[in-house]
Amino acid sequence: MSPARTVFLGTGRFGLETLWRLADHPAVDLVGIITAPARPAGRHGNVSASPIGMAAEELGVSPILTPERLRAPESVEAILALEPELAVLADYGQIVPPALLGLRHGALNLHPSLLPRHRGATPIPATILADDRETGVTLIRMDAGLDTGPIVGAQTFPLVGAETTPELEERLAIVSADLLEELLEPWIKGAVTPFVQDGSRATLTKVLDREDGRLDPALPAVELERRIRALLPWPGTFLELDRVGRLIVRSAVVVPAERDDEPGVIVADGKGLALTTGAGRLRLGTVQLAGRRALDAATARRGAPALVGSRVV
Repeated sequence: MSPARTVFLGTGRFGLETLWRLADHPAVDLVGIITAPARPAGRHGNVSASPIGMAAEELGVSPILTPERLRAPESVEAILALEPELAVLADYGQIVPPALLGLRHGALNLHPSLLPRHRGATPIPATILADDRETGVTLIRMDAGLDTGPIVGAQTFPLVGAETTPELEERLAIVSADLLEELLEPWIKGAVTPFVQDGSRATLTKVLDREDGRLDPALPAVELERRIRALLPWPGTFLELDRVGRLIVRSAVVVPAERDDEPGVIVADGKGLALTTGAGRLRLGTVQLAGRRALDAATARRGAPALVGSRVV
């Protein structure tokens, strides 16, 4: 059997390991890579290729296509000109046109959750926010819906409840590549039968914005701590304080409340700082005031004594 002519669609770091594995897989002939156009990035706004675009250049795969709109007729025409038989997606970020869904071997998508749980744009933060006890990767054959296609395979692993989004994404990226590597040849040979998702169990995640990072001290400290881990690196989490303005919170742990605590006050905690909440205290780890660098809470307190006694507004 000849290797299946395959195109890979991806943008973010989540798909890097999958791309490297595809490039070496004997069951496929990687004939093209589709990724997002180069964008301004970093503090100075320098234009740079996506992580997948940079990896594709290292691999020497040609062509590398960077359509602004994947569904535009000229984009579809350029991809179909490569005569692909299979499309593989990992963290691409655009809706796939019907012409790619209908390839001989279809379009396979690696989704970093246990579908049908956490469909949509932000499954990894959603997993942490929901305090799930396990997660994993699902390989689906894409259809016209949002992460609704039949399941080709899945891999599950337990969570300890201390993961951050970047840590979990890194682990899921490896598991994704392992899963695809295992199932790719059987799929192409027609030896895998996908099964329909149970839509009654589906949950849908949303695109995150800056305001999602605002920490509400009326909530229990355990919920706020999960939010801090889940919203790294974007949009990050913060408090608006009456004395010092915005305080970005990059890490924290939950500790017991003390008598007479009222929610929404920054209090001394040993040499460091804590936020009183609706249940328990949030002992602050790494924090950052506007215009300053990130510091541990004890150092930040020495540099800005007004933090102690500040109230959330």
